[in-house]
Amino acid sequence: MTRRPLLLHLLAIAALAATGLPRAAKAQAAYPARPIRWIVPYPAGAGADIVARTIGTQLAIDAGQPVIIENRAGGNTALGAIEAARAPADGYTLLSADNGTLVFNPALYRNLSYNPSRDFAPVTLLGRLPMVLLVGPSSGVRDARAFIDDARAFPGKVSFASAGTGSPQHLAMELLEREAGLEMVHVPYRGAAPALADVAGGQLPVLMCDLAASRRFIQGGKLRALAVAHPQRLKELPNVPTFAELGMPRVEAAAFMGLVVPANTPGEIVTRLQQSVASAIHNPAVLRKLAEFGVEPVGDAPSQFAALLQGESARWHPLIRDLNLSLD
Repeated sequence: MTRRPLLLHLLAIAALAATGLPRAAKAQAAYPARPIRWIVPYPAGAGADIVARTIGTQLAIDAGQPVIIENRAGGNTALGAIEAARAPADGYTLLSADNGTLVFNPALYRNLSYNPSRDFAPVTLLGRLPMVLLVGPSSGVRDARAFIDDARAFPGKVSFASAGTGSPQHLAMELLEREAGLEMVHVPYRGAAPALADVAGGQLPVLMCDLAASRRFIQGGKLRALAVAHPQRLKELPNVPTFAELGMPRVEAAAFMGLVVPANTPGEIVTRLQQSVASAIHNPAVLRKLAEFGVEPVGDAPSQFAALLQGESARWHPLIRDLNLSLD
């Protein structure tokens, strides 16, 4: 081959490389190149919505692309999950997914319309919402040991509120019942807000609830915190002991908020998305807002989030089965 034809041949290969096979790689390298859709399976103003909007606002600034929050409430988060599972696996549809979506629902529903392990790829754990044992201000109980002793002395006589059957708040109290040898009556509500209001008003004596939802009640003196279901004391409640300090180390529970994408999303995009979201979470302004809301920020790797989901399923599914809980 002469020098000129050889040169033309090399130029043709270069042109093909620039416009042909690597186009998908170039598209991934430009990610995100258009607006990102973030599905929240709760109504606007709910805790998951506030967290998504707080992180999403910073993510949009950092990425240079709009992040559009889309509320798809209903079906105990199933409607939003189905919508996300059907979306293209291109990194442009995200789903806020909590304990209910990824851990509890598969055990609570015999005919669940999505499969967390089949339909989604974990991106990162956005944050944890530690659980707190709470009583109303009129309660004569001043500490967790006294509450447990009283409840143990009157089996079947103490009622507790929850945010709903199968909710993280409900299962946290069921875990305490099992570990402390208690027998109490469950009164489910439609959400945390009415349950908190009734315990604060004295209609029911106690509940377990996440700090994010209950923080203002505690700060305003409308509820008294007795113990936290967390490995360490919470900096927001430094004088409130952990259940481990009370001799019940297995009473550990939290609501968590995670981020997933449709299964088969390219690994490079998942990695890039996780790094971008983690960076947004750890922006000082975002950290401050999350702290004000009572969220413990995380932003871990996809593999760490996947391991958490596996461990949580192994921990909670037997309890759900033993309680014979079902929502269909």
